[in-house]
Amino acid sequence: MFTRSMFGPGCGAHHRAFRRGMSFGRHMEDEMRTRRGDIKYLLLNLLAERPRHGYDLIKELETRNAGFYRPSAGSIYPTLQMLEEGGFLTSEMVEGKRVYTITEAGKKLLSEREGQAHGAGSRSDSRASARERWNRLAELRKVAVELGGAVMQVARHGDSARVDKVEEILDRARREIYAILSEGK
Repeated sequence: MFTRSMFGPGCGAHHRAFRRGMSFGRHMEDEMRTRRGDIKYLLLNLLAERPRHGYDLIKELETRNAGFYRPSAGSIYPTLQMLEEGGFLTSEMVEGKRVYTITEAGKKLLSEREGQAHGAGSRSDSRASARERWNRLAELRKVAVELGGAVMQVARHGDSARVDKVEEILDRARREIYAILSEGK
């Protein structure tokens, strides 16, 4: 059967990071990192869809970024407070949670931003290109997670012969991936 020692020291921590989506996409972090000030527009966009509470906003941003980006509460809640103080959204307590709703001023700010983005041209194109690469990376992550699931099925239920075959396949795949990486760009 598969054991932690088969994958080398520290594999457990790396595997947990992989499952959280931290191993894939780190090289794209600079491209996709939310620029200072952009988080308010992301929040306003989500609130334009429907009222939400803070944790829901965090989870939705994570979902829409395929798990590669999860804003911290330390960036979300102060921004929500600033937007509320600026009159761009309102909040009310609903079932013990503060629910935020975009105001007309918030909708106006959002539409002005969208107008600027259309005039930005190349910056908008660059973001679209980065988003496409991000989506491809999300697909790669999905395939890798599915592969991991299949490997774990063999680890749990396979006999020695099947485990040996899977180990050979994985070793061959690893070598081929490294060969692709060594080809350069």
